[in-house]
Amino acid sequence: MNNYGKTIENFNVICIPVWLLMVLCACQRQQTNGVSAEKPNIVFVFTDDQTYTALHALGNEEIITPNMDRLAMQGTSFTNTYNMGAWSGAVCVASRTMMISGRSIWRAKEFRQNWIQGDSLQATWPQLMWEAGYDTYMTGKWHVAAPADQLFNTARHIRPGMPKDQWDHKTMKRKFQTEVAVGKTRPEEIMPVGYNRPQGPDDHSWDPTDPGFGGFWEGGRHWSEVLKEDALAFIEAAGSKDNPFFMYLAFNAPHDPRQAPQEFLDMYPLENISLPESWLAEHPYREQIGNRPGLRDEALAPFPRTEYATKVHIKEYYAIITHLDQQLGEILDALETSGQLENTYIFFTSDHGLAIGRHGLMGKQNLYDHSVRVPMIVLGPDIPENRKVEADVYLQDVMASCLDLAGFERPAYVEFNSLIDLAKGIRNEGYYRAIYGAYTDLQRSVRKDSFKLIVYPKAKRSLLFDLGSDPEEMSDLSDDPNYQDRKEELFDVLITLQKQYDDPLELKLY
Repeated sequence: MNNYGKTIENFNVICIPVWLLMVLCACQRQQTNGVSAEKPNIVFVFTDDQTYTALHALGNEEIITPNMDRLAMQGTSFTNTYNMGAWSGAVCVASRTMMISGRSIWRAKEFRQNWIQGDSLQATWPQLMWEAGYDTYMTGKWHVAAPADQLFNTARHIRPGMPKDQWDHKTMKRKFQTEVAVGKTRPEEIMPVGYNRPQGPDDHSWDPTDPGFGGFWEGGRHWSEVLKEDALAFIEAAGSKDNPFFMYLAFNAPHDPRQAPQEFLDMYPLENISLPESWLAEHPYREQIGNRPGLRDEALAPFPRTEYATKVHIKEYYAIITHLDQQLGEILDALETSGQLENTYIFFTSDHGLAIGRHGLMGKQNLYDHSVRVPMIVLGPDIPENRKVEADVYLQDVMASCLDLAGFERPAYVEFNSLIDLAKGIRNEGYYRAIYGAYTDLQRSVRKDSFKLIVYPKAKRSLLFDLGSDPEEMSDLSDDPNYQDRKEELFDVLITLQKQYDDPLELKLY
């Protein structure tokens, strides 16, 4: 029982003046779960498909992100932040389900069935923040089985997994099974508008600035701008409320279709776009790892990849991120103008990364760092400025971090850890022995001590990378006699992590 509760218990309530009783009861409501009424506001900014290198402040000289850089300069960046993986091609669903439920990948997959049946809604991040005394608010992408409008006090413009485009999953699956699989049609011949593009400089079949293509323009205003306006309205209203607030701001950008106003495309002349160091025309095991042409993300660009098409996609990726960055800047300015920034913690991250040409891939359905590693920035009243933490963490640690700041005891089912002591420098060692990764039953990985082992069961192939000297994962050491002990050690760790996380897949080391 909290202090105010004990105080009320020790009084003879009949003798207390009504006005004093009302004050005491109000104070009791302000102290849910023993949390002080002075607890901070928390703003969670979540992007979609933003790889860890897609910020200027974190080393990308080509991209323009002044407001994300502003966060990095004013806070602490976790430079080795990972998504644990996915059980389907919709990687964002798994990432967000883990984060909202607090459970690791395979347990989260099973637990989400409770939400589908309308159960266990209270065992979610926003509900725990509400229980901690927070006014909870969300706007933007959700893509979680639990209903957002039942979990948050207020939810605005709840968006689906991606803006609608020309790809119809059922139709495309049928065509690939009945036409492509039997050699009747080539994959590129059945691609809808916006896919398998551009074929070359003369291909103008799709324009990211044209509202006629819908997508982010559906409704008449770019979705990133709508989210910004929702956030500004809430910040203004929050100034007249007593409770602290928890804002969940989930941009759909920079997910495809990567659309932005012309001025942002103009910031990135194609001649200034460089190809990734790990660029390939085709991944050698793309079929065996589940990245065939029928996978929607991979169908965005032509097969095999061309340098021209890759640069166009990178240009559009950068443009929509810079447009998002502008909206973020207005949100930060509003927090500062309102006077609430001094008592506000901000978390900035993404649900997973993206390949955009690296290793011959376009999407996120793989376990290379470009697709599982994301930016993570934390800033607040007592968080060191312009600091980097290299400890290996999961992006889902953000849930435990917010509960920590709220003074709310973390439930036993939450498997992730708070980043706050690491951010403040109180703790120097990470919480995880190694970082586990999984994609369906086709890929597994483990990262430990800057080495990563990837296992492809269907391809019967293992890859070993020294990320310290080879961050782009280009030099496979798996067949090098000098690294066999390291390879076997990592495989043993991976098997241990499989057991820890209830992973049913049987693995062999190749």
